[in-house]
Amino acid sequence: MNEVQRHIPVMLSEVLDALNVIDGGVYVDATFGFGGYSAAILDKAKCKVIALDRDPTVLSRAQEYKAKYHERFEFHQTRFSCLQEFVKEKVDGVVFDIGVSSMQIDDAERGFSFLKTAKLDMRMSKEGISAYDLVNTLDENELADILYHFGEEKKSRQIARKIALYRQEKPIETTTELANIIYQVIYKKTGHPDPATRTFQALRIAVNDELCELKQALEASKNLLKPEGRLVVVDFHSLEDRIVKTFFKENTVQKVHVSRYKKELPSDDKAFCFASDVILPSKEETDFNPRAHSAKMRFAIKSKGE
Repeated sequence: MNEVQRHIPVMLSEVLDALNVIDGGVYVDATFGFGGYSAAILDKAKCKVIALDRDPTVLSRAQEYKAKYHERFEFHQTRFSCLQEFVKEKVDGVVFDIGVSSMQIDDAERGFSFLKTAKLDMRMSKEGISAYDLVNTLDENELADILYHFGEEKKSRQIARKIALYRQEKPIETTTELANIIYQVIYKKTGHPDPATRTFQALRIAVNDELCELKQALEASKNLLKPEGRLVVVDFHSLEDRIVKTFFKENTVQKVHVSRYKKELPSDDKAFCFASDVILPSKEETDFNPRAHSAKMRFAIKSKGE
């Protein structure tokens, strides 16, 4: 699989439709990655994109975009929860592609994947506490709580216990070393998801504080949007999707039925006048791009205000 194939932006046509990209518009790509969404937005109309990403390895790609699109493209290396510190103007749209990128997974040295031997790391920013630190220093109960709450791992206690026993002899240093410990609790079965998946997901979320980051970023986006601006979120697992679904529900006008003879009226003044139902990728896309299988997209439209 070549580099272009690995970094196909998920649900690209649906994202562009939901953003309603127009000439003169200003859009935020809050998860720049390999730049798939940014390029598509910039090529769709004569507009501007402000891109953010905490991963320092994307800087070279961002520089290529700056050379190509000039003043129409702006990049900031930062967490997307810091949106309002770096985006100083109201925008027409914000898009998020939540979670670890295929680019990060494919780089074995980053320590995100249990399929490739590497030092336990999982830091998107390459800074701060790593998965190695959590696995080797956390109290057994704390570790079990992380696996249960962030990985929805039913055997979190058994896995945490096995990890605690193992590290009495030596530190757990690599991805495959950790995966093999997990396999002692949950046996691998052909045709079933890898038993290490949930534990690795949980550690990655904890290392990068992903759920708190998402909540803060959604709030910041709400404040940055112009009237009738669009917020688009693509996520890949239930924990993220629950946060996005709840945020849209709590911040979108609810229709109240007054009587059978009157139209439904807005019940109160909320940030969004509309929030979509969940949108799933097409079968054609999932057949071509396996990463899209678990994708879910939701979008909302900012209220007109006064």
